[in-house]
Amino acid sequence: MSNIQIITLQMEEAYQLHFNALRQRYFPAHANYLDAHITLFHHLPLGEPAITNTLEEKSHRGPLILTVAGIVNFGKGVAYRLVSDELQLLHQQLQQAFDPWLIKQDRQPLRPHITVQNKVTSFKAQHVHQTLSEDFIPFEIRATGLQTWRYLHGPWKALTVFPFHK
Repeated sequence: MSNIQIITLQMEEAYQLHFNALRQRYFPAHANYLDAHITLFHHLPLGEPAITNTLEEKSHRGPLILTVAGIVNFGKGVAYRLVSDELQLLHQQLQQAFDPWLIKQDRQPLRPHITVQNKVTSFKAQHVHQTLSEDFIPFEIRATGLQTWRYLHGPWKALTVFPFHK
């Protein structure tokens, strides 16, 4: 078992189902072993009390509103781009708290997104990007908490949810 945890933003169930359905439709079946997710941190030590305490502390807030602002073709796949000043601030605060454990990737500014296709040819990605972009209208989703996962060298195992609450 891995001693690495991943931190994601939990989204409202209706949108979780929506983006899961898009992944089912567009993600190669052999590589689609995760539900749709919004990754905040990719590689933190599991069982570090300071991380758990910080997540608990930062969950004492109302839900976050995220704007699904566009669709991005990143060459080998497609993702929905998310925009939220509140999320950027929360991520920066978490980065400061997690500083001793951050890998280079997790020190970068957050570019929040939900991947609905990956590990395909650029031709397939371009086709899906065009298809999804044809009738796309920006919309808002609610993030309802923070979630931790154990990294299992591919799949993830859900660990703890820290629901947002005031």
